[in-house]
Amino acid sequence: MTKKKVLLIEDNPDDVELTLRAFKKNNIVNQVIVAHDGIEALDYLFGTGKYEGRDITDTPAVILLDLKLPKLDGLGVLKRLRSNENTRLLPVVILTSSKEDQDLINGYNLGCNSYIRKPVDFVQFSDAVKELGIYWILLNELPPAQSMARK
Repeated sequence: MTKKKVLLIEDNPDDVELTLRAFKKNNIVNQVIVAHDGIEALDYLFGTGKYEGRDITDTPAVILLDLKLPKLDGLGVLKRLRSNENTRLLPVVILTSSKEDQDLINGYNLGCNSYIRKPVDFVQFSDAVKELGIYWILLNELPPAQSMARK
């Protein structure tokens, strides 16, 4: 059994570094794949672009999705994921600094599993990442791979 992966979709290098530091601080040793924009994230998930030929059945245990992304925003990414049989059941946690109620509403309307506003304070952020890791990586159960993609 391969170790569960996390897909972090985040364009801000400081937020990427904070997330990786918080994972390390909390002994969450799962591999974190970082996509820096919405198109790169979709390329990773669908095995296209620079990820051409990647085994797309090797899906992440959870996707941490920022909303304000270049090329394709987080809501656009979420819409694509939910419209595809291979990715529609993947757990997606929106992890954003957006305080817009409409972003929250749109995220849930498009099928996110959770919506978390990034705490500004590192200790609070680290605690939030720890809870995310415990729940989404250790406790949450994914459906069997064959039910993710009906053939």
